Amino acid sequence: MRHLISLDDLTDADLASIVARGAGFSAGTITPAGPLTGTVAGIYFRRTSTRTRTAFSSGALRLGAQIVAYSGDDLQTNTGETSEDTGRIFSRMLDVLVARTAGDPAEMRAWAAQDRMSVINAMSADEHPTQGLTDLTTLQRHFGRIAGLRVLYVGEGNNTAAALALGLTRFPGTELLLRTPPGYGLPAGVRARAEALAARYGSRIDERHDMEDLPGGVDAVYTSRWQTTGTRKPDPGWRRVFAPFQVTGALWEHSPAAVFLHDLPAHRGEEVTAEVLDGPHSIAFDQAENKLHSAMAVLEWCRVGIVDGPGDLGGAR
Repeated sequence: MRHLISLDDLTDADLASIVARGAGFSAGTITPAGPLTGTVAGIYFRRTSTRTRTAFSSGALRLGAQIVAYSGDDLQTNTGETSEDTGRIFSRMLDVLVARTAGDPAEMRAWAAQDRMSVINAMSADEHPTQGLTDLTTLQRHFGRIAGLRVLYVGEGNNTAAALALGLTRFPGTELLLRTPPGYGLPAGVRARAEALAARYGSRIDERHDMEDLPGGVDAVYTSRWQTTGTRKPDPGWRRVFAPFQVTGALWEHSPAAVFLHDLPAHRGEEVTAEVLDGPHSIAFDQAENKLHSAMAVLEWCRVGIVDGPGDLGGAR
């Protein structure tokens, strides 16, 4: 029984195995054989979700589990029961809990302080680890490797960007080049952790707050919507600050072979133009489908452990 609250919780072997397993599910080279038969998964989302909730619900069913779904209004926390007591009850009736709180991950850490039920973070305020695993699975599936890839991320340094930074930097030779609006970059703690990982694994992370001198020859351009689920911007003029960071076709002038990634939902005409999202470079909807395959790999890992995989990150030290 294992928990996934942050990508920091994964060993190199765990990370490599989950990504390889998800890519195998995506490619159809691995067929699920019901490893979760006889288990019950709770799907608890306080915030809206299309892809992640559907991916984990469908994934649990495909692996043989039964599911119990909750919204933010379904539980007795609305009548005063503590989160701690709710977690204790969950652990006595569920085998795995997939939770989106969009709040402090400490709450999920508290739920994970037992040895009966796995806890999976389906998005907290600081990190979206299952999105990060989906992104790595998508890169592995498309390029056949992750080591050595160069990714340009344009947009807010939100929980999706945090997970990407904490995941991609663990693969040797990778470069994560972030262009984030002034005042909306990666949190200092996340950046420090990612820089430490880059130094350890021989990768690179670089963040700037302008759109000048964009790098060429990148393998992927990634953006995320400007309004992250469950958050509000303190500056009423934030759209003016974000406007220069829209992803347009001009970004492909110096990277003509790059693919386009987006964690979705997308707002055409805001963070990305329709020309890019619906164009030939976009694999955003393949990326969305890979949420299912990655979710299956995470669920399997939590309850069964490493089933197969390369055991390393492509030469990581």
